[in-house]
Parts: sequence; structure tokens; C-alpha cells
Amino acid sequence: MLKSKTFVKKTRSGGVLKVVREHYLRDDIWCGSETCAECKQDSTVLQRDACMESSLCPYPHYLVPDTNVVLHQIDVLEDPVIRNVIILQTVLQEVRHRSATVYKRLKDIAHEPGRHFYTFTNEHHRETFIEREPGESANDRNDRAIRVAVKWYSQHLKTPGSDPDGLKVVLLTNDQGNKQKAEENGLLVYKFEEYIKSLIANPELVDRLALSNDDKQEITSSKVLFPEHLPLSKIQAGIKSGSFLQGTFRTSRYNYLEATVFVQGKGEDSTEVLIQGLQNLNRAVHHDVVAVELLPDNQWVAPSAVVLEDDGAAKDDAVDGDEEEKVLEPSATQAARQATGKVVGIIKRSWRPFCGMLNVSEIKESTRHLFTPADRRIPRIRIETRQASTLAGQRIMVAIDGWPKHSRYPNGHFVRSLGVAGEKDTEQEVLLLEHDVPHQDFSQAVLSFLPKMPWVITPEDLAKRQDLRHLTVCSVDPPGCTDIDDALHCRELENGNLEVGVHIADVSHFIRPGNALDKEAANRGTTVYLCGKRIDMVPELLSSNLCSLRSNVERFAFSCIWEMNQKAEILKTRFTKSVINSKASLTYAEAQMRIDDTNKNDDITQSLRGLNKLAKILKRKRIANGALTLSSVEVRFHMDSETHDPIDLQTKELMETNSMVEEFMLLANISVAQKIYDEFPECALLRKHPAPPPSNYDILIKAAKSKDVTIHTDSAKALADSLDGAKVDGFQYFNTLLRILATRCMMQAVYFCSGMDSDFHHYGLASPIYTHFTSPIRRYADIIVHRLLAVAIGADSTYADLMDKHKQSALCNNLNYRHKMSQYAQRASVAFHTQLFFKARGILNEEGFVLFVRKNAIIVLIPKFGLEGTVFFTSKNKVSPNLVFDEEGPTLRVEQHTFHIFDRVKVTISLDDSNIQHQKIRMALIKPVIPGVSVPAPEAEPPAKKQKLDR
Repeated sequence: MLKSKTFVKKTRSGGVLKVVREHYLRDDIWCGSETCAECKQDSTVLQRDACMESSLCPYPHYLVPDTNVVLHQIDVLEDPVIRNVIILQTVLQEVRHRSATVYKRLKDIAHEPGRHFYTFTNEHHRETFIEREPGESANDRNDRAIRVAVKWYSQHLKTPGSDPDGLKVVLLTNDQGNKQKAEENGLLVYKFEEYIKSLIANPELVDRLALSNDDKQEITSSKVLFPEHLPLSKIQAGIKSGSFLQGTFRTSRYNYLEATVFVQGKGEDSTEVLIQGLQNLNRAVHHDVVAVELLPDNQWVAPSAVVLEDDGAAKDDAVDGDEEEKVLEPSATQAARQATGKVVGIIKRSWRPFCGMLNVSEIKESTRHLFTPADRRIPRIRIETRQASTLAGQRIMVAIDGWPKHSRYPNGHFVRSLGVAGEKDTEQEVLLLEHDVPHQDFSQAVLSFLPKMPWVITPEDLAKRQDLRHLTVCSVDPPGCTDIDDALHCRELENGNLEVGVHIADVSHFIRPGNALDKEAANRGTTVYLCGKRIDMVPELLSSNLCSLRSNVERFAFSCIWEMNQKAEILKTRFTKSVINSKASLTYAEAQMRIDDTNKNDDITQSLRGLNKLAKILKRKRIANGALTLSSVEVRFHMDSETHDPIDLQTKELMETNSMVEEFMLLANISVAQKIYDEFPECALLRKHPAPPPSNYDILIKAAKSKDVTIHTDSAKALADSLDGAKVDGFQYFNTLLRILATRCMMQAVYFCSGMDSDFHHYGLASPIYTHFTSPIRRYADIIVHRLLAVAIGADSTYADLMDKHKQSALCNNLNYRHKMSQYAQRASVAFHTQLFFKARGILNEEGFVLFVRKNAIIVLIPKFGLEGTVFFTSKNKVSPNLVFDEEGPTLRVEQHTFHIFDRVKVTISLDDSNIQHQKIRMALIKPVIPGVSVPAPEAEPPAKKQKLDR
């Protein structure tokens, strides 16, 4: 049967387009049940004996959830207890339209064979398809389609003379109107909550129920605490008229009563609106998209310098006036004040399941408790659970259901337990979840696209590639590296010039566009390196074996080969797909020893010496052009071989060979960037590093000035020259500290599509164009660049998405997000292992330098451990000393002693684990000695991670 749907839509140019879509109906769509003898189906999903122990349904039954049940109760549906579920096409389409996240979770459940979830295409079945009636809303039509499908199933599975207590079909809904109509139609229907509460053997599922509107009203007070959110129609009208601004809500890490709303503009027109106080924050949660209204100019304030955490006893549903006053900055100068506003509505919620711990209520037998998220930017969440005693001391996940205007905190529900707080595996799981790092095992669908083993290079493969197996190629990497992306060679040519090759793993040969393996790699975006653990972007068969350029095995590579003269000037450049056989896999230290050992003159050593000589010339040229050499402290943990706990913590030393590899990776990336842009000016995937705004350098300039050193920031070259000349007699570490501060002033480098941007410049490298080509095993951006380069040299064919600048731009957004979250996860991992280290070592006394000066504290860098910590001079429990802060310096006078940036101090370092969820590195001042000054427990920042050149 054929039906057609006709509708009109508005085009971009303003015209009206009539669209006719054909809709085919069939009568051979299977029901999926083992009990059915009528459907001629090859395989079935729904079981004959579909029993779940339910006091409401003591007979075998299939469940049919409606759309809202799936959207709001997916945490319950994911539990293995829930089986034999029919997902209607109507529901699946609505879920896909309303939540991509829930849709993916639902599809994942449906793919688990043991769950017996069956997708029934009711919209194409002749007996279950319905037309939308005149005046009927789309939502009402879909509810009716669900009821029709449930009725069809009930009749279809009923055989003549069947047992009245035999197999039944149960509709689950939370919509009272839908439930009432279903009952009128003679259907078996229950509210989702009452069905879950009827499951005899699984009472813990009740904790996972998202709160219904009735439940939300029960647990909130009658007093209105927050302003009403405006409806979306008024918000859209206000944004259009300019009375409201739309932006992303970002809660302060240091003050829970303060946030900013980032309003995206064109070019440099983006602005930030400051929001202060609970009333003005108005129930927005970190990363929500909100509408804000600016306050009158005379109500604008400055960002607060007060550190304020919501860590007191559970408050009742009232907004404390004293609490509101703490956030304000009454002494702020007019210049320090900034645009201030209030949240008037929520455009899009950015809620996800949050990791944290339960604060068990002190009221005996109470089922209502507060949950404290691990991320301080997320408000505490009120949940109901009967497992409080079991969950105490565990890391758990909780989802937000809603935030009524009568409630001090949002309401939510328990999702699952992650394990005992403080244990390494539990904390690592929390770290990965909180930073949104995809870390599940690769699915069978993904693994099915891997090469079949044993894998060999065939004559057909060799015919399409240049055979470079005779070259003396070697790799130089950190110790223990198994995912070897790059290898190099250098040899002298007959004409006296040098041939230099950078050979990169040809990952794009194994990962073809659009398949499940490619989609998974694109979603992950990057490999994440934690302390003692690696979360691969691609399966291990590729990352550590077939793609890894290990020594003495033949591997596919993508080679960038230059002919250079002795002055490192490039005479010719060529790119080719190749086959190589690396002659050695060296560490940086091993390569350095070969170069330095005058007794060694083998081919590998000669190649390394040639590379090192050219690299030094290349680096000098780069720096002369204005490239920055920045600094920060990178640390390495030495792990116990049995417990895998850190037993030593050291800063890493860099060798000439680190710089040697770096220079040729940069050169390859620049050469490839120019090639793909020349061939594809609209869709080249490039990487840029924006120049920082002048205000970013204020702290650097002030810090240098305190030591009578002048820093020029007019250009990258001016900054580089200033840093090179910055020296203070008797203070050897001064230049390193200055470069660490300069690193903090930089903007984040980002991927972008050439057809969507006009500014390509890479500020840090002083290069007019740049991309990432050299690490395709661990970065998806490099795989796309490999595909573009392969098409450019005729080594591979193109495909539609590769040439679509809008899709490339969307991909870049995901890659930038994954890269940023990967960096945060790595820092958090270092911070956690630093805490483990100090827990085992006890109290240590170490020398450090003042890196920043605040109103009530100094931030100290301990170079030996790469650790930053805050020494506070105020305390809740003791009388605060006399503090005088001078913003111009900046300096802080504590009693009779004045602290400047870069002052040398001595501190004690220990672990404060009184709060197991938010453990802190505690620093206390030893020298200089300030009589009468008591130092409370400060919070340490994660050790700084080395800002490498953008290889």
C-alpha cells in the first residue's frame, strides 16, 4: 500500500516549497514474539516465557513504554532486570528528535541480545499506521498511534482458547490523559512508577525513578524562592528585540554564588555578563544555554575575590540573606565593574548524570538526602533513596529531574554506584565520566572492521606504494611507548644535499570513511593519557600493532620527504604512501647517547646526527621568525610495580633529541598544511593559535616589572625577544618562572575548516598556516588530514563529507571539545596521583616561588614537584592577620611582611583528606616567619602540565 504525505516548507530565500513524500505500508512486518505462529519470521527477540516478578502483573507480559517514559526513565530501562520490551517506531522517532543522548542509549540497549528489546515499525504496518486527524496535535496523534499499536499487539498475540492469564501487553505511561484513554480502549496500562514499585525482587530500581511532577510538588515548600522562568516564546521575542541576550552559563569554580554568561558575537564582539546571587542565577546549571537580562548600569558589580563554597549543613528551602551578601564586591572601582545581569529563562538544559557522594540526612528513617557533586560548579541535588546506609562512603551517579521555583536545590534520582570513594579504580572512573571521556570497550560492530589476522602486505599493496624498506628509518619516543606514530631518516645524496623523511603511520588505510570504526574514532577524537593508563582512540590491534611503526617489522606509512641543503633550506618536497621497515625504536635518552658517543658511527647514529644538526638550524630560524619558547613544569611518576601507587615524583628533563623530533614534526605539519590548503582551499582541516588580547599580558608585565624587567607584547617576536633577554642576577630560575607565566597568558589552539575562517595564523609557532598530520594513531584530526593529502596526491578517492565545509566545521567543534576535556582529564589524573604520593610521604618541607598574589593568599609553585598550591592568610576559626593588597604591584602585605611575585618562600606540604571527595594538598608557610599568622588548610591546584609545541 502507498500513502503520500504533502506539506509545505519555507526555503532559505523566503519562498514556499511543496514537498510530497511517499509512505509505504506493508502487512509482512514481524511482531518479533516467540509465541506467534502467524508471522513468518526467521528469528525472534521477544521471549515466550516473558516473566518478571510483579505484584501488578503476575503473568507473562511484554512492556510498551511511551515516549516520555523513555526520555525520563532511561536510567531504569537500562537495568538488566527490564526485559521483553517493545519499542515502537513512533517512540523511537520522537526520542531521536528530542534527545540524541537518550536515543543512543536506547539503541545500545536494543543491541544487547540478552535484553530482548524489539523495535516494531508500526508507522509502516498496514494495521497500525494512522493518519493525523483534523485539529489533532502531533503529540496527541503519536499517543493515539502508540495505543493503536498496543491494541494490535494484544489482539495479534491472543490465540483462540488461550489462557486468560497468558501473555499480555502492558502500556507504560506517566501521562494521565493517555492512561485514561488507554483504559477506555480496554488496554492494560499502568503508570511507570507504579509498575516499577510492583517489581518484587528489585526494590532498588525505585531509587532510579526520575521524579514525576506530582513528586516534585510534594517535596518542595510553598514559598517561592526563585523568579518564574519566562516561556520560550517570550524569550525568543526578547532576544530578537535585543532586550535579552542568549549565552552559555558558566558557574565560578571558586564562588557558587557567582557565574558568567558567555554571549557569542561575531569576531571579537563576544561578551561576558556577570551574574551574582542565587536570585539572579535563577536555577541555571553550569553549561546551560540561558537568556539573560542586563541590569541597570548603577547595579553593575565587579567579580568577587571571595572564595565561597556551598559546603555547610543542608539548608532548608530558603535563600539566606547573609549568604547573598558574601558574594558582592562593595569596594570595587568603577573601572573594575562589568556588565551584570540576571537569568530570565532557560533555553537548553545541559544536564547529565553527575558523579559525587551522598550526604546522608541526620533525620532518622528519612529517605530524602542531599547529593554533593564532585564538580564544585554543580549545585547539590536532593534525591530520594532507601539505600542511604549502603551508599554512604561510595561514589555514585545522580541525574537531575527538575528544579522547581520553590526549592533551594534541584531534585534528582540515583543512577548507579561507582565504587568505594578513594579507591584508585573508582576515582579513575569518576575522572573519566566527569570529563566526558568515552572509555567503554570497543563494540563488536567497531571491531568487525579490523583487519583479519594474520595480516600481511600483499604484492597488490606494494604496487600502490613506494618501497622505502631499504632506508635507515628509526623512531624516537618516550620510554614505554607502544603507539609509535612517527619515524625519521636522514641520508646524504650524491649531489651533497640531504634527504630527510618523516614517516607517519598510515592509519587512514585501515580506517575507511563512514564505517563503525571511523565513527567511533571521530567521536572519541583523541587518545587520553592518564597516569599509568591509556584510553585509546582506536582498538589496540591498530594502535599498538598494525599501525605502530615498531622496529624490524614492515609497516604502511605516509611519508613527507624533503631535499635540503646543509643550511636546512628546503629545495624539494614530496609526499607518498610508502612501506617502511624501522631499523630501531629508541627512547629519547637512547638516541641522545648514540649522538653523543663518538665511538658509534653506524647508519642509525649517522642518521640521528644529521637530523640533530638540521633540527638545531631549523629551531634557530623558527625562533628568529618570532616563534615562542614557553615553559611549564611536567612531572613523571615512578610507580610501584605491584601496587601501581606512585613512589616518586620528579620533573622531566628535556634532551636535544626531544627538540630534534619536535622540529621535524612541526616542519611536516606546516608542509602538509600548505599542500592540502592549496588543493582544497574550502575544506582543509587546519589548526590555528589566536593571538591573546593585550589584557592577558597584564600579570606578566607586572611580574617582570617587579624585578625591573620590561616585557614587550606587541607581537610574538617582540615577546620572544623580551623573554630571551629577561635575566636577573643571582636568580637563575627567574626566566623559567617568567615563561611559565607567559604560558598562562596564551589562548587555546583550535582546529578549524579553512572555508569557514579567514585567520589561519599560528601565534605560538609564528607560522602563517599549520595543521596536525603526525599523530593519526592518537588524534582523529590527523586522519582527516591524511585523507585530504591522499586525495591531493591521487593516492585515494574523496567522499562527500570530506568536501563539505559545514560538516568539517562541526567535526572540528567535537575535536576541540574532546582535546580540551582530554587535557583536563590528564591534569586531574596527575592531581590524584600527586595526592596518593603525598599521602604515602607525609609532611614535606620544600622551597618554592610566589607565582600569584591574591587579596588573602599567595599561590606558590614548588619546582621540584611541579606543584602549585595556595597559602591562605584567613581562616574561619582564627583571627585573620592585618592584610593590605595592592593591585598595581601586585603585592600583599601580611602584618609587617610584603609578598611580591617570584619571592622565594619555604612551605610544608601535606595531604588534607578530611573531605574524602575533595582531598586537598595543604600548604603552610615556614619562611618568611610572620609572628601571629596562622595558616589554614589551602587547596592545591593540579600540577601544571608541560605546554608542548603544537606537534
